[in-house]
Amino acid sequence: MTQSIAFIGGGNMASAIIGGLLRAGRPAHSIIVVEPFEPQRQQLQQQFGLQALAAADASLSAAGLLVWAVKPQLFADAAAPCAGQIGQALQLSVMAGIRSDRIVSLSGSERVVRAMPNTPALIGQGIAGLFARTAVSAADKALVEEILAPTGKTLWVEREADLDAVTALSGSGPAYFFYIVEAMIAAAVEMGLSAEQGRELALATCGGAAALAQATTDSPTLLRERVTSKGGTTYAAISSLQADDVAAAVQRAVLAAQQRARELGDEFGG
Repeated sequence: MTQSIAFIGGGNMASAIIGGLLRAGRPAHSIIVVEPFEPQRQQLQQQFGLQALAAADASLSAAGLLVWAVKPQLFADAAAPCAGQIGQALQLSVMAGIRSDRIVSLSGSERVVRAMPNTPALIGQGIAGLFARTAVSAADKALVEEILAPTGKTLWVEREADLDAVTALSGSGPAYFFYIVEAMIAAAVEMGLSAEQGRELALATCGGAAALAQATTDSPTLLRERVTSKGGTTYAAISSLQADDVAAAVQRAVLAAQQRARELGDEFGG
């Protein structure tokens, strides 16, 4: 893609995508970022050597792709000064809760892709759920995949409403993992290990288990059963989790996140 890429908002997710683009060989001069917050703007300029603007200007009209990366509640204000300059660009949104109809109405373009990434994108290990409106071509989809590839995996969904489930499962999912690791570290300390030892053991165990699950076609249930000998230590732990109805609690938590994603869409994205 020879046209420039414009980012509206220069926070963590924008920085993750920009870093990936530069590592993939895109020249910094082909990337424009609109970031009103001066400290963040200076950091972008120093870290990436790109053009960072305090406010939108006519340079946006040269962008073939525009990435919306502002907080949902700031979208309307951020879009207003861009109107009339961005209607020809493919629109890629990484904003939570802003539905594509809203993006179309404020951008003037029907070519809208919504993405729901997660924070492991910062180290190239994320996954982003993607939804495309009907005006988005196969070439547009390929471009979005290319842009997001350095941040991790992508997964297309057919219905925009499914992004609420993606948000609940993978968008918020890293926090569930960190919460469990916190509890494992606390248990390690209670058993007499140091917090540092508990952290190293917990993270290596969780990371290894995830890698093992990804390396095989066996189900998580089968993998769990192979470790759980009746009457053994793992059996005692799993029995305790089952007695506390942890599986149902996790499902309720994910569904609560999905419901909140819908509410945010109703509040900001309608």
